[in-house]
Amino acid sequence: MVAKKKEHELIVSVSPHVKSDVTTSGIMWTVNIALLPAFIFSVYFFGPRALIVTSLCIVTALLSEWGFQKFTDKDTTITDGSAVLTGLLLGLNLPATVPFYIPVIGTISAIVITKQLFGGLGYNIFNPALIGRAFVLITWPRAMTTWMKPDAAFTSFDAVSAATPLGILKEEGLAKLLVEFGDKVNLYTELFLGHRAGSLGETSVLALLIGACYLLYKRYITWHIPLSFIGTVAVIAWIFGGEGWFNGDPLIHILSGGLILGAFFMATDYVTAPSVRKGQIVFGVGCGLITMLIRLKGGYPEGVMFAILLMNCFTPMIDRNMRSSVFGARKQVKEEAK
Repeated sequence: MVAKKKEHELIVSVSPHVKSDVTTSGIMWTVNIALLPAFIFSVYFFGPRALIVTSLCIVTALLSEWGFQKFTDKDTTITDGSAVLTGLLLGLNLPATVPFYIPVIGTISAIVITKQLFGGLGYNIFNPALIGRAFVLITWPRAMTTWMKPDAAFTSFDAVSAATPLGILKEEGLAKLLVEFGDKVNLYTELFLGHRAGSLGETSVLALLIGACYLLYKRYITWHIPLSFIGTVAVIAWIFGGEGWFNGDPLIHILSGGLILGAFFMATDYVTAPSVRKGQIVFGVGCGLITMLIRLKGGYPEGVMFAILLMNCFTPMIDRNMRSSVFGARKQVKEEAK
């Protein structure tokens, strides 16, 4: 006679056993919300072009993901927020002056090539938004390096071109940068608030920090990658970024370019960044080293994008070699060796 299955039968299974109410969709939409201050500031500074460029990226991301999944007969995942996040991040990484076909092509390469062809969310090796930006930067370098001077105007599509602070610093030095902004106090203030030329999402440090603090509060990101990334940039800028050693201005390098956007919103990507805490610090330090190598010695004035993409290559190796040892594993090996 077969014994009847008990109502409260003990089920033995492998770890992990910790459960949480947090979902992938919830995290993605939370990051989208955290980026809203930066998006609002970009529209305030750059007017309707910022709204159009970002909207084109988001709409194209949704359509590309939906179309690819329909074509390959996969379940549609456009409601999980990841496609919206890729579009929003790519839009914030573009200048306001780009022709409107560039956001579309860049987003298709980010969603279809970098994300879906690798298997979808969770399987991509590189950050999709950064690959999309790298693709359009290489393909249309002039359009991607033509910057618009922010004027907080909504009434005109006319763009007044201007150089970015990092571009001025690299080509003409700190003295010229101070001429442009008056003095260091005014320079720091303008960089922090965002009234300077640059990509849509890298202008206002204030707006980005509001979103970053929200993510830290929700514990969706930790301090390990951002702090090690920004700290490494600061140290190298102080040592090598001025006339002679230990004479640089780290605050200019921290507040300029895409460092804050990259450190808090792209380098911390769950899929392409290390999962172990020690590995995240190594990842952040590596990003900082490559960023400053490009800024100080490379052909581009900015290196955040290339730094994160290059360190994405090392993520599997970092995770594999810096994971914690299994409890009891060493003891077992010693006992077997006796």
